Amino acid sequence: MDTTDERLREILYATHTVAVIGASTSPDKPAHFVPRYLAEHGYAVLPVNPVAAGAELFGETVSATLVELGRQVDMVDVFRRATDIPPHLPDILAMRPLPRVVWFQLGIRNDEAAAELEAAGITVVQDKCLMEEHERLVGGGGHR
Repeated sequence: MDTTDERLREILYATHTVAVIGASTSPDKPAHFVPRYLAEHGYAVLPVNPVAAGAELFGETVSATLVELGRQVDMVDVFRRATDIPPHLPDILAMRPLPRVVWFQLGIRNDEAAAELEAAGITVVQDKCLMEEHERLVGGGGHR
């Protein structure tokens, strides 16, 4: 995967709707404050977490699974341990249309899962913080 600044900037500007696997209701956790940051910067953020299903985060109802979203997403942002990613692959690959990007947050790398997603035509970014990359490459204004 090409993760040059130019390519990451293209991804950030082309993305409008982000599903967040592992979104947290705890404000002190990255899985909460990163998606909150995205929502504050103009992205539609769709939280996914079976434990918090039905709660409201970032102006949206938390879904238990990606399948329950019922909406097209541009990106799936993953806040799960690398070893916990494979069970999510069938849901990601069943999405129609497929998301253009799957982003594994900082500290998360699973080359086998990435290869499977890339084989389906999905761009994968691994081991990078979406908020930090947005701040660095786009800045504090919106993403559009």
